[in-house]
Amino acid sequence: MKDMLGRRDLLQAGEALSLILKLLPGKALREAFLPIEDVLGMVTCRAVISPEDLPSFARSTVDGYAVRAGETFGASDTTPAYLTLSGEIFMGEKPEFSLERGTGCKIPTGGMLPPQADSVVMFEHVQTVGEKMIEVLRAAGPGENVIQAGEDVKKSATIIPEGHRMRPQDIGACAGTGITSVSVYERPRVSVISTGDEIMPAGSSLEPGQVRDINSYLLSGMITEAGCLPLKKGILRDDYDSIRTEMERSMADSDVILLTGGTSVGIKDMIARIIDDIGNPGVVFHGVSLKPGKPMIGGGGGQLQPRARPPSGSAAHLLRRARLCRGHHRRHTSLRSARTPGGRGRLFRCVCAASSQSPERTGGKIDWLRGISGKGQAFEERGFSPGAGGTCQGVPR
Repeated sequence: MKDMLGRRDLLQAGEALSLILKLLPGKALREAFLPIEDVLGMVTCRAVISPEDLPSFARSTVDGYAVRAGETFGASDTTPAYLTLSGEIFMGEKPEFSLERGTGCKIPTGGMLPPQADSVVMFEHVQTVGEKMIEVLRAAGPGENVIQAGEDVKKSATIIPEGHRMRPQDIGACAGTGITSVSVYERPRVSVISTGDEIMPAGSSLEPGQVRDINSYLLSGMITEAGCLPLKKGILRDDYDSIRTEMERSMADSDVILLTGGTSVGIKDMIARIIDDIGNPGVVFHGVSLKPGKPMIGGGGGQLQPRARPPSGSAAHLLRRARLCRGHHRRHTSLRSARTPGGRGRLFRCVCAASSQSPERTGGKIDWLRGISGKGQAFEERGFSPGAGGTCQGVPR
């Protein structure tokens, strides 16, 4: 099966992606030192090292009584251990006394253990005997119901490695150790240009033959989800000068440009010509073995990094375009995980019929369909159709 220019066989999706990624320059993305509240989803360019222990002191995990564990050994309902109350610990305060032998002190959850105390007995296992004495009805082991100093994070330990996508729990760990700013790579900037004489803004009333702009919103969401920054450049008519002007303008503030619109006969030739006219290497592929998505164009030129032109239409194929943004992000940030936030790899039983077309007719093309799993979960169906025995894999959306 020839590509859209009739030159050679259609590329597989992986080959097309590899060609685009080869156009990326070798240098890394710009670095920024940002407040931790602004770095969710961004990738660290340096490891984050803890300046202190977390927690910085031994503290109780329950409401109860701080004790010396050895003085509760053998305690039970019938033979309780008797301890004298030596005081009470309050939240946010450092104890001003050490726990003497034969004593215990009241302590809240999160309270700091006094010196010589090594465990906490829950209120449920203690009975009071007057105002100055308690009887412990259950033995406590050393360290029981206590978080030790440095148990979560040790001083000088690596909290977050280089090339790590920041998650909410990572931001919390930084805050807990007093780190309020971290070094991250700036988000890659991706311009999104919608084209087509029939495309109208989403809020417009439509005339016959017109459709609303869906793709720029969908792509912008996927670009954000991939850890990049979308730059919506509006809707352009199918005109050489206006499209080229906007593409050249976008080269100044973008790492990647995505155009979405018609790439059928006539329009596709114009878009390919614009990419070639901007500079080398120009168009590197035009046509991918995907359905929908066959007319996709990819290229680069001048100071611009990759340009991709996915055809308009079904939203299913647009879900594949996020791979370009994720690939760009991983290559320039040393991102350790390729998994999209919230992504899962569980496969579903195929719910679409296997193709009965011959290999000569399908050309090994991969069809992406949308469907609903047995549990009502929306997902994409990846069906490779080499013949009557075609196989399918369901990928959660």
